[in-house]
Amino acid sequence: QRQRLDSHKLIEEFMVLANVAAAEFLEEKKRPCMYRVHDEPSMSKIESLAEVLDSVHIRFDKGQPATPHRFNQILAKAKGTAHAQMINDVVLRSQAQAMYDPNNIGHFGLSLKRYCHFTSPIRRYADLLVHRALLRGLKPSDGALPEDSGDFVRIGEHLSVTERRAQAAERGAMDRYS
Repeated sequence: QRQRLDSHKLIEEFMVLANVAAAEFLEEKKRPCMYRVHDEPSMSKIESLAEVLDSVHIRFDKGQPATPHRFNQILAKAKGTAHAQMINDVVLRSQAQAMYDPNNIGHFGLSLKRYCHFTSPIRRYADLLVHRALLRGLKPSDGALPEDSGDFVRIGEHLSVTERRAQAAERGAMDRYS
């Protein structure tokens, strides 16, 4: 495991704020934005999570709304216990998968109303789309972007599928390595 220093956390926070600011700017300029969206967990996943947590004597009332704060409380209760890693995995699996979408539904996991990827245009095409939209917001004649909003929907779906494929390949490689 890598050591996570306060400097890493600070940089992470700045990156999140930059991603929020980019989304807010694009909304203000009425430019298309490829949001990174993350829906609330489904009720069936919450029920399954509650059962697992009950088996290790961590209370999770299914009747209360799921919030990122409640999930953080669970992780804090589990920290340092024999079940910590298993609970971390179960909490993570109980979440909806984040996706790329031009229709903003917010980011549940980060508890943000708007969020886009903007900080890694070399790594992710979604970030490059946001950069191009930002250029168009600053100078309407700059930045090659699809004009049809349907293109953004299709691109978001494609980006989400290829991301899942890359994650599966990464997990497979890590499983073989360990």
